[in-house]
Amino acid sequence: MQGKNVVIVGGTSGIGKTIVKRLLDAGADVLNLSRSNDDNSDNPALHHQTFDAVADPFPADALPEKIDGLVYCPGSIRLRPFARLRDEEFEADFRLNVLGAVKSIQACLPKMKKAEGVASIVLFSTVAVQTGMPFHASVAAAKGAIEGMTRSLAAELAPRIRVNTVAPSLTDTPLAGGLLADDKRRQAAAERHPLGRIGETADIAQAVLFLLGDSGGWVTGQIISVDGGIGSTRIFR
Repeated sequence: MQGKNVVIVGGTSGIGKTIVKRLLDAGADVLNLSRSNDDNSDNPALHHQTFDAVADPFPADALPEKIDGLVYCPGSIRLRPFARLRDEEFEADFRLNVLGAVKSIQACLPKMKKAEGVASIVLFSTVAVQTGMPFHASVAAAKGAIEGMTRSLAAELAPRIRVNTVAPSLTDTPLAGGLLADDKRRQAAAERHPLGRIGETADIAQAVLFLLGDSGGWVTGQIISVDGGIGSTRIFR
């Protein structure tokens, strides 16, 4: 990633924050577009622009002249019985997860086409799209749209731009704080995963860096599960 320009939307907290750190460690120049900036980093390769993916127009003037990678991190965890979900809640999840990504990709595309090599877009889904889970109807519907868009864009933008999506399971982030509020909940969540633990932000960030970098150069149109095995494996004790 040395010398690459990467735009990350939502890089101030959770998975996004770890991705930013890993990118900087790898020598990338990073533009973080997020609602707040509490990093206080003095790294000259890190730039911040305030941006709310739902409410704000995309700050196209802040973009570098060429973009080698784009990562869209914003997401939601709205767990509620289907019968209690209101239209506006489905719409809110769709606006954040899907339309925010659409806005970001459309704004960055002209600069991504100027990349010297093959540029890369990385989006986020959830294990709950491919593995049915109760109370996930709204977020699974939105992230399912992301998975469909990933494949469509991978075909449309090839060979100049690769498009992939990472689908994590429960990860230890502020967004998931309510689900991991005490030791009992954390232990129960860990035991549901064949690998016996919940995800760490570093687990997800490493997959993102692979997809952004040359090592993932022959990967496009894929949904990469980083989920402790819960989406594909059953264990019996």
